[in-house]
Amino acid sequence: MELFVASPILFPLLGILLNVLIGKKLGERGVGWLASTVVVASFAVSLALFAQVAGDSEHAAVHVKVLPWISAGPLQVSWGLLVDPLSSVMMLIVTGIGALIHIYSIGYMHGDPHFQRFFVYLNLFIASMLTLVMADNFLVLFVGWELVGLCSYLLIGFWFTELKNAAAGRKAFVVNRIGDVGFVLGILAIFVTFGSLDFAEVFKAVKAQGGALAAAAGVITLLLFIGATGKSAQIPLFVWLPDAMAGPTPVSALIHAATMVTAGIYMMTRAHALFELAPFTQQIVALVGALTALVAGTSALRQLDIKRVLAYSTVSQLGFMVAAAGLGAYVASMFHLLTHAFFKALLFLAAGSVIHGMGHDRHTDPQDMRNMGGLARRMPVTFAAFVIGGLALAGVPPLSGFFSKDEILLAAFTHQPLTFLLLGATAIVTALYVGRQLILVFLGEPRTASAAHAHESPAVMTAPLIALAVGAVLGGALNLPGGGWLHHWLEPLIAEQAKPLNLPLAAFFTALSVLALAVAGWMYRRPERAAREVARGVGLFLARAWRIDDAYAQVVVKPFYFISTVCAQVVDVGLVDGAVNGVGDVFRRLAQLVRGLQTGLVRNYGLVMLLGAVLVTAYFVVVR
Repeated sequence: MELFVASPILFPLLGILLNVLIGKKLGERGVGWLASTVVVASFAVSLALFAQVAGDSEHAAVHVKVLPWISAGPLQVSWGLLVDPLSSVMMLIVTGIGALIHIYSIGYMHGDPHFQRFFVYLNLFIASMLTLVMADNFLVLFVGWELVGLCSYLLIGFWFTELKNAAAGRKAFVVNRIGDVGFVLGILAIFVTFGSLDFAEVFKAVKAQGGALAAAAGVITLLLFIGATGKSAQIPLFVWLPDAMAGPTPVSALIHAATMVTAGIYMMTRAHALFELAPFTQQIVALVGALTALVAGTSALRQLDIKRVLAYSTVSQLGFMVAAAGLGAYVASMFHLLTHAFFKALLFLAAGSVIHGMGHDRHTDPQDMRNMGGLARRMPVTFAAFVIGGLALAGVPPLSGFFSKDEILLAAFTHQPLTFLLLGATAIVTALYVGRQLILVFLGEPRTASAAHAHESPAVMTAPLIALAVGAVLGGALNLPGGGWLHHWLEPLIAEQAKPLNLPLAAFFTALSVLALAVAGWMYRRPERAAREVARGVGLFLARAWRIDDAYAQVVVKPFYFISTVCAQVVDVGLVDGAVNGVGDVFRRLAQLVRGLQTGLVRNYGLVMLLGAVLVTAYFVVVR
């Protein structure tokens, strides 16, 4: 049983082993299909485990202790895996979306000299993410948490020969480590408070003691949330994710749309019992999420790179999920995580298809939307996929994003007016940048030779687009208003009252979204407007993401480099090297003083020995 439950993790590890050992013999397609097949196998086992949980009338968890790990006094930790309603949903997202992205990558990465290494990294990421979501305790979760951070660094900086790509990978790694400091302290605080790191024991104690743990829960949840701000790209630690677009586009779809960045939301949902004891933390979480959503959404409105628009959009939608968790609407948060996995992975892969179809003209940037236009006729499948994903993102019914976003807006409307205003404004801005991107990329006339000669991507890339488009269309049916499937599925873990559709609220925001799309169509009927609006003033301010990254550069990065330079030149070279070299110089000079005694003549050495004997004799005669 232990082997079967662990097999979703073991299959990608097997793929890594085989590709490392015999990948060169398999060739490019063999490597790609082997890596994809093991993830499909993980999906199949995840589906079987999901069915096993669903087959129990009370949705009982499948819980196994694979092996003992740490035994140090009161700290007893096993390598345990847990498949329950929450983790099983995440497993299907990770393996299902991951399998489609693996298959897509076979076409997208064709011809890359490091094709084998890319798929090894992808398999490692799937294994790491599954470790995170299947963990039965906070320490194993942390292992998966750190491994996905490592994979993010490796994949973002995959084309590390270009300095900007290496810098983006390093930035992601460093910023996530800042958040992880808080996360580690939070885990230590959990152990100090409860004497255990197992989910079952911790949450049992929370249920038993309740309000008596309020103070400890406040500290623990704030520390855990610091970790979530890093991994799920919230203010002030969101700055790494837009730069992460330096990696190959499938990486953006896998790590920064569907899986890794949602780890913080999963962690808060898993630990919701602790967060519910800390209302002050929940208010902070809700406001940080809502503010992040608005800042990132308005930043997306003035980007010119097709992937950076989607990057800031991802940060914005993560803000919606985090805000929902802060509002106590954990089911709504997970629902938006699920629908976002469909439509944002679809948008990223469609963007990759556009880049691929534009070709590799070294004189034309294939990611700059100013170089596009007229692609709807040349890439019809990609265009249809992008429209479906974009409208789902904008919250247009009956697509999936409408249902999940409406639940979050309703929760905010009910509980926190300020959060509701921030998220409502973000919903309108979302429709504006979706309309802007659709027009600049696909409509009008081609603005460059690359756009004029663009072509549709091969079937190995368009087939995953079609599958994800189906999910973006039908995903909303997974949790219809009034208590849909997801609400009932998570009910054994999360007891929330289901809310019916608020028709006036839904109709109001639908009308605003459609109006925003129409306004974008009118504003960008002349595409040159996009270049003018980022040249100065507010447009430049938003294009620079409210200059938060610039502030980091001035306040943190430059002083750090200055201090590093001083330490290197003054402390290291001046003091440390000076001291070491000085000692050597002293002995070198002393050696030069006495080297004249080494004449090589026996009579001189005999004279010295005689003088020595006289001095020793004189010492004993006179002194003693």
